[in-house]
Formats: sequence, C-alpha cells, structure tokens
Amino acid sequence: MKTINKLVSALFLLAVLLVNAQPPNPGSGGGGVGPGAPASPIDMYVYVLGMIAVMFIAFFTKKYSSNKI
Repeated sequence: MKTINKLVSALFLLAVLLVNAQPPNPGSGGGGVGPGAPASPIDMYVYVLGMIAVMFIAFFTKKYSSNKI
C-alpha cells in the first residue's frame, strides 16, 4: 500500500511539473503592458475580490469554530 501511495505522489508531482498555464511566446511581439495596451479584465475587480475573500475566510472560520464546541 505504501508503494502505491509513493507512486501516485510521484506521478502527481510529475504531472504538476509538466503542466504550464502560460501559452508559448509567439515571437518578437513586445507583449508588455504600456500605454494603449489593453489591461486584463480582472484588474478592475482586484479590490472587490480581496474583500470577498476576507468575508469568506471570516464566515468559514466562524462556522467551523462554533462546531467544535
């Protein structure tokens, strides 16, 4: 059983190392963000997403801490 766990862990680690979320660079196009370059749409909601994350953390902390009593 321990050998299977080690094998699964090694395969998972290998799969994680092989996965690359960024597409390859198409070539010599600058690609930098500067004046006139379109910004990522998520940039507009960074503060809202941060506040939602804090609310989720507070909610689940309160929920699970009250269940232990």
